[in-house]
Amino acid sequence: MTDLGYQAFDADNHYYEAEDAFTRHIDPRMSRRAMQWAEIGGRKSLMVGGKVNHFIPNPTFDPVARPGCLDEYFRGRNPDGKSIRDIFGDLEPINPAYRQRDARLAVMDTQRLEAAFFFPTLGVGMEAALNQDPDAMLAAFRAFNRWLEEDWGFAYRDRIFAAPYLTLVDTEWAVEELEWALERDVRVIVMRPAPVESPTDSFSPSDPRFDPFWARVNEAGVTVAYHSGDAGYLRFQEAWGLGGTFKAFDFHPMRLCMSASPISDTMASLLCGGLFDRFPNLRLATIESGCSWVTGLLQSLKKVYGQMPFAFKSDPVEAFRRHVYVAPYYEDDIALLREQVGVDHILFGSDFPHGEGLAEPVSFIDDLPDFSPEEARRVMRENGLGLIQRRPA
Repeated sequence: MTDLGYQAFDADNHYYEAEDAFTRHIDPRMSRRAMQWAEIGGRKSLMVGGKVNHFIPNPTFDPVARPGCLDEYFRGRNPDGKSIRDIFGDLEPINPAYRQRDARLAVMDTQRLEAAFFFPTLGVGMEAALNQDPDAMLAAFRAFNRWLEEDWGFAYRDRIFAAPYLTLVDTEWAVEELEWALERDVRVIVMRPAPVESPTDSFSPSDPRFDPFWARVNEAGVTVAYHSGDAGYLRFQEAWGLGGTFKAFDFHPMRLCMSASPISDTMASLLCGGLFDRFPNLRLATIESGCSWVTGLLQSLKKVYGQMPFAFKSDPVEAFRRHVYVAPYYEDDIALLREQVGVDHILFGSDFPHGEGLAEPVSFIDDLPDFSPEEARRVMRENGLGLIQRRPA
């Protein structure tokens, strides 16, 4: 076990949802339009909006992949040319710590983690699956958030900070849901990096119609995390012949090399839409999206600001550095990210217990060889701890 000399803050931990995460508290009138379980071909399958959902291959999560089993693959090392199935290896019975908060705290003790943000595994793929039925979507996520607070808590023992999922499809709903979470000591909320889509329209999340929500976030001083998932970008990949169904771990060389970047586009829309000028107390964290996109975005922002300074109230590059915190992948060029955003805006995230994450979360420090001990401590602990502190406007 890596000994840091201190306990770390992990900005990217996950649970595996209970099978009733979306159904335990669902409005019965919406149950058939939202999530249901069905036996298909002798296998338990998740139905979303009346269709079999393929976002997660085994949505019961039992058995499940070993933490960190894809580590070498994501570092670009697969010399034997093994298939993804072979690299996954044998699945394991689900560990109670993946679904029970007290069992998880015991694991965190052994991992030398003082606290962590906790994000959905299945949940980050469900908004896209229901975007043609907003009423069912809102009912599903309201039910999900009640389950989350019940099973994990939003600030459990000041160590587990689970993030309720919010969508801007209905601004009034989003404000109501945020108020409900704030009453329960929420510190971080999670959204998907994507346009706000309905069956008939699509908007940037910085559109002024959503200002009542952002104003309340700004006032409360909670952190907003944009976590990767199904951002609805398959429409672009479908045009290149890659199919129109999002499946986790459905890797294809073209899919991995294409330039469409939901997180970069989301950040561009917020910065060019003047969101941080209107709400200067906002703090955003980008989670499980890596940092390779930062270079291109900052270059584009710098160029556009030079071309059209009249379109901005402030320098968008400086706004990014002031308001956005980035959790890089362990295989990224983290030293370059330090040059771009400063060490105070880099977050350590292990993605534990996912197969593509780190089996030993704090081993992330091994990927910070060029960081001084003080800089490494900022990344591994202090920056994340700062984000769980509400910073009221």
